Amino acid sequence: MLRIHDTLTGELVDFIPRIEGEVSLYACGPTVYDHPHLGHARQALTYDVARRYLEWRGYTVHHVANVTDIDDNIISRATREGSTETEVAQFWEAEYIAVMDELDILHPHDRPHATEWVAEMVDFIQVLVDNGSAYATPSGVYLRVRSVEDYGALVHRTHDELAEGAGARVEVDPDKEDPLDFALWKAAKAGEPTWDSPWGPGRPGWHIECVAMSLGILGDGFDLHGGGSDLVFPHHTNERAEAVAAGREFSRYWMHNAMLNIDGEKMSKSLNNFQTIRDVLAQDPLNGRALRLLLLQTHYRKTLELNDDTLAQAREATRRIDAMVRKATNAGIALDGAARDEAARDAFREEMDRDFGTPEAMAVVFELVRKANSALDSSDEAAPGLVATAVELATALGVPPEVPGAGGEQDGDAEIDAMVEARTAAKAAKDWAEADRIRDELAAQGITIEDTPTGPIWYR
Repeated sequence: MLRIHDTLTGELVDFIPRIEGEVSLYACGPTVYDHPHLGHARQALTYDVARRYLEWRGYTVHHVANVTDIDDNIISRATREGSTETEVAQFWEAEYIAVMDELDILHPHDRPHATEWVAEMVDFIQVLVDNGSAYATPSGVYLRVRSVEDYGALVHRTHDELAEGAGARVEVDPDKEDPLDFALWKAAKAGEPTWDSPWGPGRPGWHIECVAMSLGILGDGFDLHGGGSDLVFPHHTNERAEAVAAGREFSRYWMHNAMLNIDGEKMSKSLNNFQTIRDVLAQDPLNGRALRLLLLQTHYRKTLELNDDTLAQAREATRRIDAMVRKATNAGIALDGAARDEAARDAFREEMDRDFGTPEAMAVVFELVRKANSALDSSDEAAPGLVATAVELATALGVPPEVPGAGGEQDGDAEIDAMVEARTAAKAAKDWAEADRIRDELAAQGITIEDTPTGPIWYR
């Protein structure tokens, strides 16, 4: 039985989908106006891993991740650049998708855009106005937060506690009945894009977007709503309040990933440690896979520590998985049809079923890698099954081995093969100086040689 930490209850609970064998997942997507940063990577990777595991476990997953393509930040950037909001949003959405592809993050099955759902948002707001949960003012339409009895349930705070602690986060508006009441619809301002509504021209508030899109695509009582812990309040709290006020059944379970630290400090532009995903990917070709592995080695509800050392360790860990498969390939071992190590698969499933326990699950994978290497070195008949199981489980979490091309696949490979053979001959003749010279020459070309019991393996 899969158990997850449900933010709403604050407890580890059995995950029982709305429909047996199917999982409906809504994960908040980006507001597209700038370079995607490492916080975006952690959030997207968290729900990519959850989806991959659920699919490995046999569930059919319907994954929705929205794009907020109208927002104050988008409007501001368009004004600064002399472009349109549409141009800004389309450019940065393309960049977001491109870097997610480089991280091998699966595309959601649906990627709804806020601007495509304005009519549904207006209809939803009208329901709230009609039942007395919302009211109109000259500046827009607001939800009466006090109409939702357990408004602060996601953050486990009362209304009064939230009001006391909100401080500068609450927008000052003399027309609002309560400082915590939030905008469902914002009245038109000069120079901003607008849509028609019963309350005059304007645009939707942030929170109503996700409610309309998640319920519109996945239906009432969808299974799992995910996002970063920074979204619990106000975004997810307000989403839930809107659905409850409308009498709709919202997400059955809530899941939130923690943030990340850069060199021991929370990532922040003010601390000058703000890193885009492009920054990290440009530093090393392995960094995309290393980022995923680093995430897997930290539980999603714990702060992820990212620095040069942790990233280097994660790169080395990816190389260990790759090296195992290269060794198996060089030994002529076919993995197709190899019997799996069922005890390891059960251990892996047990750890992942405990609130997506990826650090412990990856420990199972690396123990398989250790055993597989030992079996390969001793020509043990268990080797194919151990390698195949390690590959299966690593792939289930999105870190399949990547084996660079070997002899004959690329221009210049025949020359490299000849140099490797010459090095082998030099070692056989105990001409260590020549063997080292060839190794160093290959290293200068970006070629690494691994000596194995069945002979040397080279890779780029």
